Amino acid sequence: MNGAHVASARDFLRGSKVQLASVIGFPLGAMAKKAKAFEAELAARDGATEIDMVMRIDLAKTGEFTGVRDDIRAVVDAVRDQAIVKVILETGLLTLEEIARASRAADEAGAHFVKTCTGFSTGSATVEHVALMKESISERMQVKASGGVRSFEQARSLILAGADRIGTSSGVTLIKGASPTSGY
Repeated sequence: MNGAHVASARDFLRGSKVQLASVIGFPLGAMAKKAKAFEAELAARDGATEIDMVMRIDLAKTGEFTGVRDDIRAVVDAVRDQAIVKVILETGLLTLEEIARASRAADEAGAHFVKTCTGFSTGSATVEHVALMKESISERMQVKASGGVRSFEQARSLILAGADRIGTSSGVTLIKGASPTSGY
């Protein structure tokens, strides 16, 4: 959810086990590093336990992966011990090499997850991208496949490719698509 709504959601959900996630730098990550870090810090202070930050696509497209890493590290440092950080790569806008390098930059910066897509740009989560992200990061890090996941079989394929989490607005459809023999 957008940062402006985190405190209200926290109050509404008080006493429940629901975790709050806030998106930072949406939709293309194209904001100043300090502003992104402040936005994350404020969201965590207001109750977000997960921060989904959009990587600076412009830096990745120009090969400036030190800048990508430093941008991510600023957010990680701003919410350390308060929230986990998931870095949205927007894989539909990147080459395979850029996906691998961005995944490594997120790992080096201390993020907890790399995530495929926001769902608001081109492309969606693919088996190829998830597998590449998984092989590009250390064992401590995880992958979230998100964007265009609409069927049980698609979700299953992404999990088998290395996704640790699935982001979808079709959760009921996914569950209804599972059969007793599907193994899930």
